[in-house]
Amino acid sequence: MTEYLTTKELAELLRIKERKVYDLAASGAVPCTRATGKLLFPRRAVDEWLASNESSPATTLARPLVIVGSHDPLLEWALRESRCGLASYFDSSVDGLERFANGEGIATGLHIYGAETGSWNKLVESRFARARVVLAEWAKRSRGIIVAQDKERDCSGLVDLAGKTVVPRQPEAGSQVLLEALLQREQIDLADINWTSPARSEVDAVVEVVEGRADATFGLATLAVQYRLGFVPLIDERYDILVERREWFSATWQSLLKFCQTSAFHDHARELAGYDIGGQFQIHFNGAA
Repeated sequence: MTEYLTTKELAELLRIKERKVYDLAASGAVPCTRATGKLLFPRRAVDEWLASNESSPATTLARPLVIVGSHDPLLEWALRESRCGLASYFDSSVDGLERFANGEGIATGLHIYGAETGSWNKLVESRFARARVVLAEWAKRSRGIIVAQDKERDCSGLVDLAGKTVVPRQPEAGSQVLLEALLQREQIDLADINWTSPARSEVDAVVEVVEGRADATFGLATLAVQYRLGFVPLIDERYDILVERREWFSATWQSLLKFCQTSAFHDHARELAGYDIGGQFQIHFNGAA
């Protein structure tokens, strides 16, 4: 990333027309330079200008370089391999939204299903309607019932979970929100399932099945393959990342985006079962502020 934004890049950042950018520059409202004979905007000065005009409660002046929210195996790998400088604190979709709203990270990952609309992460639009944020797609992931190897022949769907020992996730997890919505849609009583204590991560839930302490859990295809377990696919979910719009143009975030364009990233995504990154970084929501 360069140290300067072009007129087009600043227009996209501010969600205005390029003509308005020229007007702001002419009036001296936004810091700019014409030293090269071309209108350019110093990134650091623009960040300071945005911060000085910030009024949204959903952002703070100095967010830590951390991505919070729901865990994703591909994202965790990309953060590490890209060496972009972003740390992570993955707990759950709902926890991540709260932490993001409190300024505890520059981005949060989520996959929250809306049973009423059959859509993904729509609650962002109402909660962050006036915030300077962008909701971008990361990947679509295959999710279903994970059982012991060869036991998938005895499991045709959710109805077969009745009477079995199943590992749930905590209520704040997107996977648990989705599972309960699917069970309700199929009119399956939660009381008919023998639930264990909630697992705080997808991997912890899978390990319970591996160790034989549970019959099943509701998890990702890629983890079922990794742990050599049986898998019954049920739904393709959409995992998005909510990012503070100013941070989208930061060197840290752009370093991650650049890595995601490499053959190494695409090769690894193909190696992971159940991933579709065809719509990666498609914008599903752009805050109005």
